[in-house]
Amino acid sequence: MDDMRSTATDPRDGLSRRGFLRRAGVGTAALAVASGASGCSVLNRISSHTLDFNSDFGVLNYAYTLEVMEWDFYGRVLRDPPGDLRRGELEVLRDIYEHENSHRKFFQRAIGIFKIEVPERDFSSVDFTRRESVLRTASMFENTGTAAYNGAGKYISLPEFLTIAGKIVSVEARQAAILRELLFQNPRAFADDTVVDERGMDRAFEPRQVLDMVAPFFKQRLRIVGV
Repeated sequence: MDDMRSTATDPRDGLSRRGFLRRAGVGTAALAVASGASGCSVLNRISSHTLDFNSDFGVLNYAYTLEVMEWDFYGRVLRDPPGDLRRGELEVLRDIYEHENSHRKFFQRAIGIFKIEVPERDFSSVDFTRRESVLRTASMFENTGTAAYNGAGKYISLPEFLTIAGKIVSVEARQAAILRELLFQNPRAFADDTVVDERGMDRAFEPRQVLDMVAPFFKQRLRIVGV
């Protein structure tokens, strides 16, 4: 059920999660030293809900922010599920929650002292008592999250970070696919032409576009620099 746990510890995998975190820790220390006098400026940006894409840690914080939003949403669904969910749907939502929780914890550890404070979430537009409202919101989050990872890859410098992002986006896409099938009750909905283009490729959204889409679900707006 937990994709990060099942794949990241495979000895056949060239990049283990432990190895990635070790490299990320070294990268954090090196970045802090290289920043020198500007280190305080970097940390001030972090505390002010700013995503600084001038470093890989800005991209990781971007992914972390989206994962926290999704994790929080599914946690609220599970605490009081809609009464009209159909057979098996609650189990799907629980699986997705576990994936998002694993992603959230992973980024939290990898980013270390450069982790931003994610703004408080606002799900007032979601009717958590209705299946359709929950599934539509979940589907939007997963489709947007997939497109967000696809669009942010070009801003990553270190190959280790890019490898991990590639593994996570594949999980996001799996989640998006099952939610679309549940929502539309159509086996072709998982990859129709609203999410896959004529070249057989998934969508890729720029960070500003993604944050505009998810802004209603945060009580404070995130700023972006470096893109």
